[in-house]
Parts: sequence; C-alpha cells; structure tokens
Amino acid sequence: MKVSSARVPKKKPKLGQHFLTDTSTAVRILDALGDISQTTVLEIGPGRGALTTMLVRRARRLIAIETDRVLAAQLRMNFSLAPNIEIIEGDILSVDIDSIFGPKPGSSRPGLDVAPERVRVVGNLPYFITSEILLRMFEYRQYFETIVLMVQKEVADRLAASPGSKEYGLLSATAQLYSRVEKLFIVPPVAFSPPPKVHSAVVRLTISPHLEKLRVNEDEFIRFLKLSFAQKRKTLWNNLKVRYASEDLKRAMLRAKVKPAIRAEALSLEDSARLFRALTEAAARA
Repeated sequence: MKVSSARVPKKKPKLGQHFLTDTSTAVRILDALGDISQTTVLEIGPGRGALTTMLVRRARRLIAIETDRVLAAQLRMNFSLAPNIEIIEGDILSVDIDSIFGPKPGSSRPGLDVAPERVRVVGNLPYFITSEILLRMFEYRQYFETIVLMVQKEVADRLAASPGSKEYGLLSATAQLYSRVEKLFIVPPVAFSPPPKVHSAVVRLTISPHLEKLRVNEDEFIRFLKLSFAQKRKTLWNNLKVRYASEDLKRAMLRAKVKPAIRAEALSLEDSARLFRALTEAAARA
C-alpha cells in the first residue's frame, strides 16, 4: 500500500545523532586535548566531520571510527587526500581496539617490552550509550591518556559529582576510579543540527587509575560497586545483604567505620574500598 508523501514523517537522525555545527565550540573541544601535533587521536563518531576537519590539521595521526555506513563513505571521500587519517567503519563498542593500538606482529624483538602509544580520545557521544562507551575506554585504558567528550549535561554532572551529592552514583564512582574528571563547559542546543532537547557539556577525563592505591582487585571491586548502587533508594546494608552474610556485614562495617543505614552515594571511593577489603577478609576467614 502506498503512503502519500504528505503523511511520511520527516526522517530522523540515526542513533540519536545531533551534529555539531558551531565552530567556536569545536575549537574549544580541540583545545581541551592540548598539543596533539606529535600524538595519535581517536575520534569517536565523527559524523559529518566538524571536529575531523580541524583534527586532521592538528594531529600527527587521526583514527576516526564511524558506525554509519553513509557517513563513513562520505568521510573517506572528503579526506581522501589527507595522509594522516584513517576512517574505520564500525561500532566503538565492538571494534578490536587491541588490533588498532596494540603492537603489530614483527614490530618488536622477542623479550622486548614496548609500552603502547598513549592515545588521546575525542568525541560527541550519542546520549543513550555514553556509559557503555566510557566503560569500554576504561577497559582499554592502557592505550589512552586523555579523553575529551561531549555528553548530555546530566551525564557530565554525574561523572564529576562528589560523594554525598544526589548526582553521585555508579557512573561517578567508576569514572573517578579510573580517571580525574573535569567538567569544562556547557554547550547549548543551538550548537547542533538538529538541536537536542537538552544542554550538553564537555568533560575531560585524564586516565589515572586508583586501584593500586585503594588496594582492591579490579573485577571484584567493580562488582562490589555495582551491588552497592544496585538500588539507589536502598541503604548500603540492604543492597549488600544480597551477597554477604549479616554477621560478616556487621563486622566489616564496624571495622570500616561505615554505618549500616548509610547509602552508597554517601561513601567516597576510599570508604567503599575500606569496606570492600573488610568484607573480603571476612569472607576469607569463613
């Protein structure tokens, strides 16, 4: 059955895309990366190339990963004469990051430990997968030095939130476990086409993991944080009792000087790590 053109809805951008069109904002984002003249830069979701055009002039090497097939093809055509850019059509959540930034076969002598090049990351992230992309960046943090991202303002507030504030949650704790977070500036909807319904913000994350300082096992501590924030309205005790025995919880909280009625959002990373270590020791004795 044919549908009259008058009834066909206007085509919406794919994947929640809102393309940056404001040049001054693009310049400020690139400035936040620092001097990249001798650096490899990873651009996540270049879209129509607002940042890419400036990046290719500044960076020693630019790798742009774009999931949209049409946009990727357009980018390849637009930058076909630029020798320092590589366009990869793919999803940042599934591309093989090791193959892009890891050592190549035959690139080093056996027994010689070569540290990976430290890459800087920039991107205007789709709002609905911001957390997933950040977690992937942290997973492969050995390759990354600085990450400058444009995200929804609400997400930026959560990333930079302090313990005890209403915005502080699992995303805050995780980001601050792996990096130093700075909220740099706000970007209004008019800077995009089409304009989103919310304000955006640019954040800079400087990779600086605290796992060794906190004396915690990475995977186990992440699971502990997820459980602590599982239901934010519940007390820490009620969230943790799903996994830990009441007696172990009581002793660990007493030792860590954490009140049972407190909520996870009130604990600093140091407080959470202290409780986690106490619970780990209690479980080992059982």
